[in-house]
This record gives sequence, C-alpha cells and structure tokens, in this order.
Amino acid sequence: MKRTPPNPRELAKRQALNALRKAQRIAARAGVELSDWEGEFLGSVEQRVKTYGRAFGDPEKGAPGQALSALQVVKLKEIVGKAKGDKKPPPKRRAWRKPQP
Repeated sequence: MKRTPPNPRELAKRQALNALRKAQRIAARAGVELSDWEGEFLGSVEQRVKTYGRAFGDPEKGAPGQALSALQVVKLKEIVGKAKGDKKPPPKRRAWRKPQP
C-alpha cells in the first residue's frame, strides 16, 4: 500500500493548533494568569485556524504554507515565555551619536 505525502496546509494547520493548545496548557500548569487580551488572542486565533485553515487573510503577512503570520508567531512565543517565567531581555541601546554637520 502506497502512502501519500501529507497535505502541507493540513500539516501547518495541525501544527498551529498544537502550538496554541500547548501555550494554553503551559500557562495553566504554571498557574500564570494570562491577560484578557492574551486569552482572547489564543481563542480567536485557534477559531480562525479551525475555520479557515490559517489565521491571517493578507498573504504578505506570512509564508504561503503557514497557518500563523509572523507577528502571531512572535506573540505566541511571548505568551509561552511568560508562562515559563522567562525574562524579556533588556532592549538594546544604541550609542548616542553627535549629529554630523
């Protein structure tokens, strides 16, 4: 019996849903209280991925085969980091430069 390769869109959808659920589980286990915005973000993104297969409409906001946009991935990583207790690195400071005449 020959196996067909998995559909890349379905694979991306499943990976995105697993990542969203994992973020919620990590926060619940750690006892970290997510803000209202973060909880709503996770719920709405999960609903859009289930309904449409991806959570963003503009193709320029993410890769064609991905279910989450680049900024959604960043926010998801921030939520997981908050749940794990990771500290945000301090912002990098640029040296002050005297304006050139």
